[in-house]
Amino acid sequence: MGNVMYAYITHPDTAPEFREPPTFDPLVGFANGRKERTIQASREELDKANIPLDRRDYCVDFYLKFLRCRQQNFPRVVSGCHHEKHDYDQCGYEDFVLRMKEYEREKRLMERAKRIAAKNATEELGD
Repeated sequence: MGNVMYAYITHPDTAPEFREPPTFDPLVGFANGRKERTIQASREELDKANIPLDRRDYCVDFYLKFLRCRQQNFPRVVSGCHHEKHDYDQCGYEDFVLRMKEYEREKRLMERAKRIAAKNATEELGD
């Protein structure tokens, strides 16, 4: 509810559009750079395993491990593959948290840009 109020009522001018990529440089504020997120599985592997497009995210490697385990331990999938399932779910959670942090970072940078623009405008009027 908080993001809806912020985005549409209280601060519509500084609310980032969540459907679009970030507008600021991803390295702003990171002196040592950032770790790049990569996928180890190739596109051919994903096509061969018939992974649907909605599962082809940064957690697809964990999903492939879970599918292999499920295939090897078929009758006892729940007890035999709970570690792989937990790793996949944990990756999804960490991905969600990272996306929310990126949204909040974008929001703070937009507010900062607005403050700087307002300060520059008042300085120009004062001169």
